[in-house]
Amino acid sequence: MLNITNNRINPFVKVDEFQSTTVFCQQKHYKIIRKIIWAFVLMLVLFLFLPWTQNIKGTGFATTLKPNQRPQTIHTAIPGRIEKWFVQEGDFVKKGDTILFISEIKEDYLDPNLVENTGKQVQAKEKAVQSYYDKVKALENQMGAIQNEKNLKVRQAQNKLKQSYLKVQSDSIDFEASKTQLKIAKTQYTRSVNLNKEGLKPLTDVEEKRLKLQETEAKIITKGNDYITSKNEVLNATMELNRIRAEYAEKDAKASSDKQTALSVQFDTEAQVNKLKNQYSNYKIRNGMYYITAPQDGYINRALQSGIGETLKEGTPVVSIMPYQYDIAVETYIDPMDFPLINKGEKVRVWFDGWPTIVFSGWPDVSFGTFGGVIVAKENFISENGKYRVLIAPDPKDKKWPKQLSIGAGTQSLALLNDVPIWFEIWRTLNGFPPNFYQPTTTENTKK
Repeated sequence: MLNITNNRINPFVKVDEFQSTTVFCQQKHYKIIRKIIWAFVLMLVLFLFLPWTQNIKGTGFATTLKPNQRPQTIHTAIPGRIEKWFVQEGDFVKKGDTILFISEIKEDYLDPNLVENTGKQVQAKEKAVQSYYDKVKALENQMGAIQNEKNLKVRQAQNKLKQSYLKVQSDSIDFEASKTQLKIAKTQYTRSVNLNKEGLKPLTDVEEKRLKLQETEAKIITKGNDYITSKNEVLNATMELNRIRAEYAEKDAKASSDKQTALSVQFDTEAQVNKLKNQYSNYKIRNGMYYITAPQDGYINRALQSGIGETLKEGTPVVSIMPYQYDIAVETYIDPMDFPLINKGEKVRVWFDGWPTIVFSGWPDVSFGTFGGVIVAKENFISENGKYRVLIAPDPKDKKWPKQLSIGAGTQSLALLNDVPIWFEIWRTLNGFPPNFYQPTTTENTKK
């Protein structure tokens, strides 16, 4: 009887024939039912105004706090063939323990004496470098000796040239003096001839003057020849000086060329030595890669390759190791709508699969409930599952997490937000509206 139409059913149906309608129509029972309905409506309204704590839920699994503490897969650094296993699954290994030995399969490294032979090549090339170094030193000494000899020869030739210049000056003075003497001799001779004609001088005096004139003429010729010879000596000394300079310039150029050639060969040999040293180091390191060792203490989880004689490519995963010591953490995922409300340093509650969340007072060994956690990191890029990843560490101020907890166990997390009326939470959920945004009062951890 929704009473949504004006058409009545009383003319068509006799309601008095039904017991239920008869009971309901009695005034006493009708009042009681009405009171119950109104009481229920009032309780419902009051219930809608009760406080409700908004929360953010997430699901994930147990992991480690630090990346180096998580299960690690060991890969082969070089291609090879499996020759021997030294461990089995479940074994405990220490850092540096040998896990697997592989042999070489590349033809460039099959020589068992490759490292030794390369070392000998390095030694031979180093000796060649030393010999070229000594040759360069010898050429430098030779160039120094050539330069010293050149300086002495040049100084000697320069001194000789100076002497020639001085002799030219001396012969020039003598030659000019001879010219003066010739003029005097001619004058005396002419005077004697004139005086002889006048009878004032005897003929013998004229002959003496003639003889002296002839001697002076002969002397001037000799002095002229000496003067010309001196000038030729200057030219010869100049030519000798230039010859010495040209000769020693050629010697110095040849020695310098030999030095540069030796240096070029020395540098080329040094480059070859460095290349051989690099190869030698690579060969030694490669020999160490035949033995695959444990990078840290841990347990052998799983052998990803098996058998003897199986060929492995470079970078092939061979074994998985779980570190011995690790700090437990929870990796949970939340919806993108809740991501802005998660802040670093906030506390959350965590419970694990296989560990009861309800406390049993009579069973203390299994009475765990939920555990406290602190958000230590959150990703700013969405994951492949369409949610954001959040890393949770144990809360040091809360009870410790179970020691028996294993990596990979399923977890659930809960972060409490503001208190709101129930009606608001229902309205928010139906409309897909996010929880009330707020900033935590303490942001020290966030700033850090």
